Amino acid sequence: MEKNNPTVTRAWCFYDWANSVYSLVITSTIFPIYYSAVAKSTDGDSMVSFLGFSLESSVLFSYAVSAAFLIIALMSPILTAIADYSGRKKLFMQLFCYLGSISCAGLYFFTSETFTVSVILFVLASIGFSGSIVFYNSYLPEIATEDQYDQLSAKGFSMGYVGSVLLLIFNLAMIMKPAVFGIAPENTSLPPRIAFLTTGIWWFGFAQYTFYHLPGNVYHRRPQGNWLLNGFKELQKVLSQVKELPMLKRYLLAYFFYNMGVQTVMYVATIFGIEELNLPDEALIITILIIQLVAIAGAYGFAKLSGKYGNIRALILAVIIWIGICISAYFIRGEFDFYVLAAVVGSVMGGIQSLSRSTYSKLIPASTQDHASYFSFYDVTEKISIVLGTLAYGVIAQLTGSMRNSILALVVFFALGLILLFMVKGKKSMEPQGEVKEPAKV
Repeated sequence: MEKNNPTVTRAWCFYDWANSVYSLVITSTIFPIYYSAVAKSTDGDSMVSFLGFSLESSVLFSYAVSAAFLIIALMSPILTAIADYSGRKKLFMQLFCYLGSISCAGLYFFTSETFTVSVILFVLASIGFSGSIVFYNSYLPEIATEDQYDQLSAKGFSMGYVGSVLLLIFNLAMIMKPAVFGIAPENTSLPPRIAFLTTGIWWFGFAQYTFYHLPGNVYHRRPQGNWLLNGFKELQKVLSQVKELPMLKRYLLAYFFYNMGVQTVMYVATIFGIEELNLPDEALIITILIIQLVAIAGAYGFAKLSGKYGNIRALILAVIIWIGICISAYFIRGEFDFYVLAAVVGSVMGGIQSLSRSTYSKLIPASTQDHASYFSFYDVTEKISIVLGTLAYGVIAQLTGSMRNSILALVVFFALGLILLFMVKGKKSMEPQGEVKEPAKV
C-alpha cells in the first residue's frame, strides 16, 4: 500500500476526532461531575455501595478506571496477535469501538437507581475506548513514512482536541441553558445524560469515515488453521524479537513510569478539583477547555521540538515540566491557581502523548509486519501504568484522607521515567528529523 496517502492519513486522524469526545466528556468533564453528584448515600455523604462493598465515591471511580484498563491489558496481547496473523486488525478496532460507543450511549440511563449498572457501563466504555486505540495506533507505521510520524501523530491528537471541544461546548450549552433545548430547568439530570448519549453517537458515527478508508489487510495475509493457536505463536515470535531490542525495552520502561503520572492526572484532575478545592462546576469546565485548547498548540510545538532536538530530548523536557506540575498541584489553593496550572498541563499533555506514540513507532524494526502485536506491548505498558497509577492514587487518598498526598506521590513516577529516558540514547529517536540514520540492530 502506498504510504502518506492523504485520504488514508486523514481518515486515520479522524478516529481521534471521533473517539476523543469520550476522553473529554466522560473521562474529564461532565461524567465525573455528574458521577460526584449522583454517587451519594441516602444521608448525602460520599460513601456508596457497589456490589456489596462500601467505598468513598472518588475511590470507587479510581478503582473502576483501574479495573477497565487491567482487563484490556490482559486481553490486548493475544487479540493483537490474532489480528496480525489473520489480517483482521480493522475488524477488531471496529468491535472495540462499537462496544465503547454503545456502552457510552447507555450511560443516558445513569441515575441513582441504576448506579451499579452504570458504573459497569462506564468500565465497558473504557474497555472499548482503550481497546480500539491499540489497533488504531498500530496503523501509524503502516500508512506513513518515518519522517511523518511526529507530525501525523500530533495532527491526530490535535483533531481530537478540536472535535471534543466542539461537542463539549454543545453539551455545556444544553446543561447551562436547558430551556433553549426544550428541557425543563428543574430536570437537571437530563442534559448531562443526553451528553453521554451524544458522545456515544458522535464516536460511533464519525468512526465510520475512518473505517471506510482505512485498509483492512495491509499485508494481504491469508490465515490458515486455528486462529487462536497461531495468534499465540505470533505473539511468541514478536516477544522473542522484543527481547533482542534493549533500547525499545528501555523506552517502554521509561514510558511506563512517566505515563503512570500523566494518565493519573488526566483521570483524576476533575475529581481533585471537586473534592480538594471545592471548585464550582463552571470553574472545572473552564479549566478543561483551557487544557484542550492549549494542548492543540502543545502537540504541534513538541513535534517541532522533536524535529529540532530529537524525540527523547523533547520528552525529557515534557517530563520535567510534569514534575513541576505535580509539585505545584500540592500547594494550590484557589481557582486562579487551578487555571494557571491547567494551562501548563495543556502545553505538555498533547505533546507528551503524541510524541510517545511516534517515538515508539520509530523504535519498531522497519521490517516488521506485526505492528498490532508490537503496539500491544506499548498498550499493555500504558494500561498497566494507568492501573497502578490510579490504584496508587486511590489507595494513598484512602489511607491519608487527602488527594494532595496522592498528587505529590506522582512525582516519584515521573522522576523514575525521567531517569530511564536519559538512558535511551544512541538511537534515531534521539536525533532531529532530517538526520535520521538507519539503526543498527540493538
